[in-house]
Amino acid sequence: MSSEVAARCDAKKLVRSPSGLRMVPEHRAFGSPFGLEEPQWVPDKECPRCMQCDAKFDFLTRKHHCRRCGKCFCDKCCGQKVALPRMCFVDPVRQCAACALVSRKEAEFFDKQLRVLLSGAAFLVSFGNSEKSETMVCRLSSNQRYLLLDGASHHEIEVTHILAVQLLTEGFPAGDKDTHTYTSLLGSPPASEGGAARATGMSLQYSAPGAEGVAQLKLTAGEDAHGSRKQATAWLAAMHKAAKLLHESRDQ
Repeated sequence: MSSEVAARCDAKKLVRSPSGLRMVPEHRAFGSPFGLEEPQWVPDKECPRCMQCDAKFDFLTRKHHCRRCGKCFCDKCCGQKVALPRMCFVDPVRQCAACALVSRKEAEFFDKQLRVLLSGAAFLVSFGNSEKSETMVCRLSSNQRYLLLDGASHHEIEVTHILAVQLLTEGFPAGDKDTHTYTSLLGSPPASEGGAARATGMSLQYSAPGAEGVAQLKLTAGEDAHGSRKQATAWLAAMHKAAKLLHESRDQ
């Protein structure tokens, strides 16, 4: 992809919606795969009462719509303004208590873990059933749409084409694995008896354009210039969280 085309893909514009100001991609097709679409608001005429506490709306008890779920609430049940980067809002927006809790939990990914993915880390990478591995730096592209692997060769995997993720860890009894796919519940890796398990690698299954069947690659945490695997371990944990958000976006 040329720099000019890449710039057009990354271009953004400021738009105003009923929910607030949003900084969105110029072209809808180039939006982040972790994003969520704005919900349709429940029509005012269909919600004479708060959908949480059942308070009746009147001149004093005004109705408000949660910007994340679109449901209708009173100010008491929908008075929190919380950042919602998954919908590209510039400023914190009004959310109900349940949605505000979810948005706050996601904040760590967008504030910290996304930066880790963008920075990248070193891994030993093997493709398919090959026993041969190559040292590569794996990182997320600036528009969050591709995993980029750079070493002696270059590979790009579209994030939305990832079908399954298996996180490989240390600290479990022999034969025990922490496996996550988009058809199962994606949660935090469980802790071993001696403490939290440490991620050592990851297996990805994905569909490759023009290829039949499912492709696969394995990432094994590599060492940085200081002989530490800390950066690679942090990248794996961030990718695990990204897989969960991607799963949620698909289920929307």
